[in-house]
Amino acid sequence: MWMLFLVGLLGAGDTALSAAPSGTPWTMHTIDNGSEGADGVRLADMNGDGLPDIATGWEEGGSIRVYLNPGTEKAKAPWPQIVVGSVGSPEDAVMGDMDGDGAVDVVSCSEGKTQQIWFHWAPVEKARMQDGAAWTTEALPAAANRAKWMFSVPFDVNGDGRRDLVAGAKGDGAAIGWFEAPATPRDLAAWQWHPIRDAAWIMSLELHDMNGDGLQDIVYTDRRGEHRKMGWLEHPGHDAQALGARWRDHEIGGAGREVMFLHMEVEDSGAPRRGWCTTRDGGILRFARQEPARWEVSEIAMPAEVGTGKGIATGDLDLDGVEDLVISCENAEGKQGIFWLQTDAQGHWNARTIGGLTGTKYDLVVLHDFDGDGDLDVLTCEERELLGVVWYENPAR
Repeated sequence: MWMLFLVGLLGAGDTALSAAPSGTPWTMHTIDNGSEGADGVRLADMNGDGLPDIATGWEEGGSIRVYLNPGTEKAKAPWPQIVVGSVGSPEDAVMGDMDGDGAVDVVSCSEGKTQQIWFHWAPVEKARMQDGAAWTTEALPAAANRAKWMFSVPFDVNGDGRRDLVAGAKGDGAAIGWFEAPATPRDLAAWQWHPIRDAAWIMSLELHDMNGDGLQDIVYTDRRGEHRKMGWLEHPGHDAQALGARWRDHEIGGAGREVMFLHMEVEDSGAPRRGWCTTRDGGILRFARQEPARWEVSEIAMPAEVGTGKGIATGDLDLDGVEDLVISCENAEGKQGIFWLQTDAQGHWNARTIGGLTGTKYDLVVLHDFDGDGDLDVLTCEERELLGVVWYENPAR
């Protein structure tokens, strides 16, 4: 049985933070700021060159774009882009080969009045991939006006070799569930919706084998409603009868809190070791997996003069062998919107700046060495001051 243990507001080794993030802001490099409302950065290799490319939906501008990683020598200049489609109120965009033709497609989610999921089909001819006119955008009928769609993850849920789509929404009719791909995936009218859990406002979804049974479970954060928390939905098995049964909903922590984006740390084996999520109504929640299968929960206070928590990622930013935290924020007018928490071997935290006072509403955070100098840089996007899709150059090297 999975159990939850609360070990107090601050766990062992945590230090309540009060000072504002200190230090010199990192150099910011703009990938694209040519539209309005950059909302999310999702990575995958679009063109097969081994480098992570980026998909982003621009909520106010309506543009769905892919940015092709130009390599370390050109990473500091604006990246080559493909406008793969234009839709209303896009909230998320993710890459994946949805029809099995070998070309990487894009799926976008729309909230607002649009309330739709879109498939942006890539051209099969690789030479035409960068030609936006060669892409085709189609709506998913089973998603139409069902809810305000917030996030999706391509994933073969039923083990039939075709990529299905796990998705989550907010508002009336919202749920976490999956769209089942038919034998002919381009026949969008044949995709079927299977709800799993009612929801109020899904912020993020990740896939991890949480119980070691070889099946990918769904880890989520739901920030509103009476059942808000960070939790995971247990995959019931591949056969039709099991998939039609109830997916067990397990709590990780944060019940009753306004939990935002999540991040799971995994061991080399793929087993989850530790989870994190920010909250809009407080600090940063840390969930340490204990044996035999329980979670210890602690909270790290937010420093002064920062916005409210939004995105989170972990990595060794200062190359001292100890993992640090990167936090992005919204509601950061006149405050700091992106910073990192430097930790030492004793578990003490020190807040360090990344973006200074620029940016007021950031989103997802991804760590990657974009300039090839051996340290982790910070990729994110900002949608209020129109910074767009940017990465911050780590000065550790």
